[in-house]
Amino acid sequence: MTDATGPSSPGDDFHVFDTTLRDGAQREGINLTVADKLTIARHLDEFGVGFIEGGWPGANPRDTEFFARARAEVDFRHAQLVAFGSTRRAGVAAADDPQVRALLDSGAPVVTLVAKSHDRHVELALRTTLEENLAMVRDTVAYLRSQGRRVFVDLEHFFDGYRANSAYAKQVVRTAAEAGADVVVLCDTNGGMLPAQVQAVVATVLADTGARLGIHAQDDTGCAVANTLAAVDAGATHVQCTANGYGERVGNANLFPVVAALQLKYGRQVLPEGALAEMTRISHAIAEVVNLTPSTHQPYVGVSAFAHKAGLHASAIKVDPDLYQHIDPELVGNTMRMLVSDMAGRASIELKGKELGIDLGGDRELVGRVVERVKARELEGYSYEAADASFELLLREEVEGRARRHFRVESWRAIVEDRPDGTHANEATVKLWAKGERIVATAEGNGPVNALDRALRVGLERIYPQLAGLELVDYKVRILEGKHGTQSTTRVLVSTTDGSGEWSTVGVADNVIAASWQALEDAYTYGLLRAGVQPQE
Repeated sequence: MTDATGPSSPGDDFHVFDTTLRDGAQREGINLTVADKLTIARHLDEFGVGFIEGGWPGANPRDTEFFARARAEVDFRHAQLVAFGSTRRAGVAAADDPQVRALLDSGAPVVTLVAKSHDRHVELALRTTLEENLAMVRDTVAYLRSQGRRVFVDLEHFFDGYRANSAYAKQVVRTAAEAGADVVVLCDTNGGMLPAQVQAVVATVLADTGARLGIHAQDDTGCAVANTLAAVDAGATHVQCTANGYGERVGNANLFPVVAALQLKYGRQVLPEGALAEMTRISHAIAEVVNLTPSTHQPYVGVSAFAHKAGLHASAIKVDPDLYQHIDPELVGNTMRMLVSDMAGRASIELKGKELGIDLGGDRELVGRVVERVKARELEGYSYEAADASFELLLREEVEGRARRHFRVESWRAIVEDRPDGTHANEATVKLWAKGERIVATAEGNGPVNALDRALRVGLERIYPQLAGLELVDYKVRILEGKHGTQSTTRVLVSTTDGSGEWSTVGVADNVIAASWQALEDAYTYGLLRAGVQPQE
């Protein structure tokens, strides 16, 4: 068993406790295998949290297997593994309760016990007396302590119970602390509290009981992070969170904004040195494991967290990035991004050019042309804030005074044939020029756009073998409202990868196939530029 503070944790003065593997896994749409849980545990340990709650051993075979494999397969460098379970049943000795025995058998050095602190829950859910509930808390904590385990006690529905019967709620806190619980965690299980309420209750309970307190906040009012920090302001020294705020209903307090606030705003060193700079990477890695798209607008770690669109913002950021950013994004492993749209001004274009490695040389006339062209194109339906690669091609064209492409398109066509058996055949033909050679290529696909994509590859891969490594990973179509009657415009966004990076391109036309062709043409042109292939003269 490792030291209770962890092999290289910042210390025991303040606890960052993660419950992604238990409470976070209760989110609708998340179904973790044991392998998934082990992977997430490694990410969380690498991030430097102090405690990782792995699940409820004995309650289901998967969690029991997780603890067995975690002991054998994961070398925890920072975190302590925590087993979750309930206090003994009414009328049963703690040593004889199979659930309590399963907590010990898990081998976890730390145990979190869930206990009732709301008098009505005791009487209606547990169907026992208030005195017996206190005995259940006292006996289970004392027994686990006697077996060498560190014990935290989660008081379920604490804030609701405090409102109903504050004297009893505080009595449960005292009982747990006096029995040997290291931390008594006040849980806003229904997620209905607000920051001022949390701060007042935590401060009062701390003053009246003297127990070390923690906070577990659900996000049903959208205040879980704020409630967690309010509890810290009131004296709590243990915060329970989940990665990316995963959890039942709308989720839990989000681990990443909580620890970022503690370190960057409160000045508390709650993670190992240098760990905060890995936060964005860890957040996205865990999102990949649970198979949920990372939230683009998540504080600190979202790809839009430090993205600037308004021209006024860009002008100020050009002078000093701190004027419109509350922290340096590199502190949390993120980056500042400039978005180019019809809101763009000169500063936006200059900063975006710098971001893309294109020196505009302070050429006001050039920058003005780019601004006007972007605004005109966005009026037509283009969206460059979501298509950096298409914008870079546009910018290079203006800088160099001409469009330099690797191939020139003569014509293309796509045919959809409706067959008598109800199936469809999709065939495309492209005619183009590359390196002085006229190429005609035909291919079939599972749709007209896929057929065009394949025909383009068939025609160009012999001349540009680098295209074989490109893969289309996303395809979005949006029908834009037309200006006259039933007329409409189609915008297509295509995301492409070469295995080491990903880029997006845009096409706009009066039909989806023509718009898709534009986006594909830009995608392959940009991919060749990334591969270092020089465009034709």
